[in-house]
Amino acid sequence: MKQRPRIYYTESQKALMWERWQKGESLQQIAQLFDRNHSSIEGILAETGGIRPPQRCRSRLALTLDEREEISRAMVAGESIRSIAIALGRAPSTISREIMRNGGHESYRAAQAEQAAWDRARRPKTCKLVENRALARVVAARLRLLWSPQQIAGWLKHAYPNDESFQVSHETIYRSLFIQARGALKKELLMYLRHTRVMRRSRHHTQKTGTHGRIIDTVSISERPAAVEDRAVPGHWEGDLLIGSSNSQIATLVERQTRYVMLVKVTNKDTETVINALIKHACKLPDELYQSLTWDRGTEMADHKRFTLATDIQVYFCDPHHPWQRGSNENTNGLLRQYLPKGTDLSIHSQAKLNAVARRLNERPRKTLNYETPAQRFSQLVAYTG
Repeated sequence: MKQRPRIYYTESQKALMWERWQKGESLQQIAQLFDRNHSSIEGILAETGGIRPPQRCRSRLALTLDEREEISRAMVAGESIRSIAIALGRAPSTISREIMRNGGHESYRAAQAEQAAWDRARRPKTCKLVENRALARVVAARLRLLWSPQQIAGWLKHAYPNDESFQVSHETIYRSLFIQARGALKKELLMYLRHTRVMRRSRHHTQKTGTHGRIIDTVSISERPAAVEDRAVPGHWEGDLLIGSSNSQIATLVERQTRYVMLVKVTNKDTETVINALIKHACKLPDELYQSLTWDRGTEMADHKRFTLATDIQVYFCDPHHPWQRGSNENTNGLLRQYLPKGTDLSIHSQAKLNAVARRLNERPRKTLNYETPAQRFSQLVAYTG
């Protein structure tokens, strides 16, 4: 089989790759634009950890390609350095240095001088986490606690409001992790991110779909009161089953206003077992803090009428294949995978262990809560209702 020739991508082609990558397209989709394999694209994007490098620009003081071509032609014509400088409106010393650093009078070529100037201009700015090692240690410690870069950045602003040297953007943290040449944070810290991939994906990229079965006598989410939708009133929850290996699962519950998380151990995903566990758990909260539950259309909630009869808690169901209608719960299930990875047996965890995991998550600051924690917000509600 004849091997295809190696392709060298132009700057405009690379720009197209980055544009598609930032829109959330896969490597294979991008590769199809150039009739190549995805590995051909991955090598270019992975060089900077999936983060688009900033566009380079020329200093207004630097010689342009047109000026370098004028210098080259004037030298061939035998003109002096001073006359070239006068014609270009430059200092004679500028013209002299340009010629001497690019081959001298005998070898000066405008195109080669232009490329050499771009190469010499590669002076990346020193990362803040390299300059401030104390800040880097604080960031690394929070990453090991499974805080996201955005949570860390927000927390730093609250913890050090008057000290900008101890504040850093979440983008800087991501860049320090994915672009290892910066040398600020160790690559091993990538394992503590929510998604342990080697390249940063676009926020538009998602592979989540809903594939649950049908159940009857459901009350649609469209009938849920507006006060629930805009999170104006506390006590409205979203729920789902988090699935593990060996036919194991746990129920995850998230309060919409505070993002407070509760985890419920269930020994089986049949509707009788799940409903019994949810009824038992619902009795632990005041009535004011558990008024409704929004679930997807999984068959584990087929006996939802019994749950409502036993608890006086109304159950609403998302539209088919619309998991984003319980967005807080979907996001929480993703965060829980840092503590309960995919492919692990969830049945080995006791209720006490699940409570400890929920506590860890509830003590993490959240951007949507102005970097307060769900535990802080929920405890305020409990105190108020008490």
